[in-house]
Amino acid sequence: MTHLLRTFLTLLLALTSLVVAADPVIHHEIRASLDPEKGRLVATNRLTLPREQTDWSFGLHADLTPEIRAGSAQLTRVARRGPMTWWHLALTGPEPITLAYQGTIRQDLATMHEGVGRTRQWSRGTIDADGVFLSGQSGWYPVVTGGGLVTFDLEVELPADWLAVSQGTGPGIEDTRDGRRVRWQESQPQTEIYLIAGPYHPYTRPSPIAEAQVYLREPDLDLAARYLTATIDYLAFFDELIGPYPYDKFALVENFWETGYGMPSFTLLGPRVIRLPFILHTSYPHEILHNWWGNSVYVDYPSGNWSEGLTTYLADHLLRERQGRGEAYRRDTLKGYADFVRHGNDFPIRAFRSRHDDASQAIGYGKAMMVWHMLRRDLGDAGFRAGLRRFYADNRFRIADFDDLRAAFEATSGKNLGDFFTQWIERTGAPRLVLSDVRVEQRGPDARITGRLSQTQKGAPYPLAVPLIIHTEDGRFREHQVSLTDREVRFELSVPGHPVRVAADPRFDLFRQLVDGEAPVTLSELFGASQGLIVVPTGAPNEHRAAYEQLARSWSQGQSGWRVVTDRALRSLPTDRPVWLLGWENRFLAEWAEETRRFDLDLSQRLVRWPDGERAQGAEGLVLTGGDPGPVIGWLAAGDARGIASLARRVPHYRQDSFLIFDADTTENRVRGQWPIEDSALMVWTGDSRLPLSLLPSPPLTAR
Repeated sequence: MTHLLRTFLTLLLALTSLVVAADPVIHHEIRASLDPEKGRLVATNRLTLPREQTDWSFGLHADLTPEIRAGSAQLTRVARRGPMTWWHLALTGPEPITLAYQGTIRQDLATMHEGVGRTRQWSRGTIDADGVFLSGQSGWYPVVTGGGLVTFDLEVELPADWLAVSQGTGPGIEDTRDGRRVRWQESQPQTEIYLIAGPYHPYTRPSPIAEAQVYLREPDLDLAARYLTATIDYLAFFDELIGPYPYDKFALVENFWETGYGMPSFTLLGPRVIRLPFILHTSYPHEILHNWWGNSVYVDYPSGNWSEGLTTYLADHLLRERQGRGEAYRRDTLKGYADFVRHGNDFPIRAFRSRHDDASQAIGYGKAMMVWHMLRRDLGDAGFRAGLRRFYADNRFRIADFDDLRAAFEATSGKNLGDFFTQWIERTGAPRLVLSDVRVEQRGPDARITGRLSQTQKGAPYPLAVPLIIHTEDGRFREHQVSLTDREVRFELSVPGHPVRVAADPRFDLFRQLVDGEAPVTLSELFGASQGLIVVPTGAPNEHRAAYEQLARSWSQGQSGWRVVTDRALRSLPTDRPVWLLGWENRFLAEWAEETRRFDLDLSQRLVRWPDGERAQGAEGLVLTGGDPGPVIGWLAAGDARGIASLARRVPHYRQDSFLIFDADTTENRVRGQWPIEDSALMVWTGDSRLPLSLLPSPPLTAR
C-alpha cells in the first residue's frame, strides 16, 4: 500500500469516526507527579466537558480528595462505594474546570483462581517502588459516571531513572533537576486512560505502519530486537487484512508482576511471560490485534464481548491455519468446550464479558472463534474479509456490539444474517452429529452414496451445512455440503471412482460436540474436571514428598470437588472421577502404566519409552495421561524438589497435550504432544481395506 493511499484511508476512517460517533468525549489535561516509594500521586486535571450538559458525576480513588482550582462549578461529595468516592460536579460557567487532588494509591496484588492449577494476580491499581499500574478502575483521574470516551494530554513527573508509558503518541522526555518529565498525548477517543511507570530501558524502531517500541526493566538488546521485528511484521499483516493501524506506535511494556494485558497501542506483559520463546508467535500477535478489536473498536460490554472471539480467530487461529494446523486448532477448541463447559456453567456468547475461569474462556474465546469460522464458510473468504473491513471502518473509536457486526456483514454480503446471529450468539449448548446408514452402490466408474445425518442433542435442531468428505481408493477426496435443518436428513450423492471412506466434518469446521474417537485424552480433561483425586506417594523421599504435597495443595486450592490423599490411604483407584498420580514411588503407578499401554515404563531404571523411540529418564520432569475409556488418570513426576515445583507452575498451561517432558537441568519443556487417534463415530469405511488417507488443509483466510 502506498503512503499516499494509506494517508487517504486514514483520513477517511477518521472522518467516518467523527461523523458516526455518538458517545460524549471528555478531554483531560493531566499534570501528575509520582512518588513510588511513598505510593503517592499529586495531580491537577483540566477537564473540558461537553457544553450541552451541566451536571456531572464522577468517581475518584477514595484517598484522593478533589478541589476546584479553576473554572466555575460546585463540587459535592456523594458517597463512597468500595475503593472509589463519587462526586457531583455542577457547572456554572462554560469554561473548563481544573481539579487538584493528591493521595496514596497502593492496592496489594490479589489472587484469582481460574481452575485447577491456574491462578493469576491482579490489582485495581498501585503506585509502588517496583512500578506503577494505574487504569480507569484505579480512579487516578475523574472517571465520569456512565462511561463515555476520553482524550488527553498527560505530563508525568518521575524519579530520574524512570519512564512512564501510556496510550497514544510519545514519549516526550525531559530530564529535570529533580527527576524526569514524560509526556503522552492521545487525540482519538479512548475508553480510559492508563499510566504505567517503572525503571525502563526503551528500544524503538520505525516502520511504515507505526513506530515499534519496547520497554524492559533490565537491558536486553537481543530480546528487544526480537519483539521489535515481530511488532513490525504483525502490524503490517493485520493492517493489510483489516484496515489502517489506528495509532502512532505499538509498545511491548514489561510489567512488575505476571500479566497479559492489552491496552490501546501497547501491551503489558509479565517478566516471565515475555521471555517464553513461544509467546512471540502466540499471545503477542493476539495482543497486537486487540488494537483493532477492543482497543479502537470498543466493546459494548453490557450487550456482550465480541472482541475476544474475533481476536482469537484472526490471530491465534489464523496463524495456525497459515501453518497448516487450523484443523487441529479447531479440534482442540471443541475439546476445550467439551472438557470445561457443563450444563451448570454454560451460557450464551451474548452473556460473555471477560474470562474468569476455564468455562468462560471456552465460550467467550473458543465457541465465539468457531462462530466466526462458520460465518466465514458461509460468506466465503472474500466476503468475510469485506465484512471485517466494513465493521472496522464504520466503528473505529466507537463502542460497538454484535448488532454492529451483523450490520457490517449484511451490508457487504447482501444476506440477512439474523437467524445465524440468533442461533449462535443467543443460544447455549452445541449440536451433536450422528452419521449412519451409509451405503455405496457402484455403478461402473461412478458410485451412488446414501446415508443419514442426524442431530441428537436435547435442544432444538440447528440449521447446519455439514461438510461430507468422500475418499476414493486412489487417495483423492471430494467435499459435499449436506443441509441439515431438522433432526435428520437422508442424503444421496454421486461421486466418481470407488469410495472407501465417508466422513462428516473431519476438518472440524462446525461448532459441535465431539464424538467418540475424534480427540485424544489430554490434560484438559483433568484440569477441567469439577471433582477428582490427587494421590501423593507415601514412599517418596521427604523432600520430594513435601514438594508433591505442596503441588497438590496449590492445585486443589479453591476446587471444592478435588481431594488430596496418600497412596497408602487407598485400596484402589476410584473409577468415577479423574485422578492425578504423583511420583515414581506411587504404589498405583505400575498397575496404571500396564493398563494404559501407551508407553513402556521401566520402574527399576526409571525410564519411559514411547513406541516412536522417544525416551525420558527419571531425572526429567514427566507428565503422562491415560484412561481411554474410563476416567482420565494423569501421572506427574520429577527428579528433585525443584523440578516438582517447576511442574506445578508450568503444567497447567499445557492443557491440550497428552504427554510432556521437561529438561532436568533447565526445567524447560523439550517434548510435548498428543496421543494418536484413530477412527471416529463420524467416519464410515465403505471398502474392505483401510488405506492411509489424508486431507489437504483448507486455504488460510489470507495468504500473505
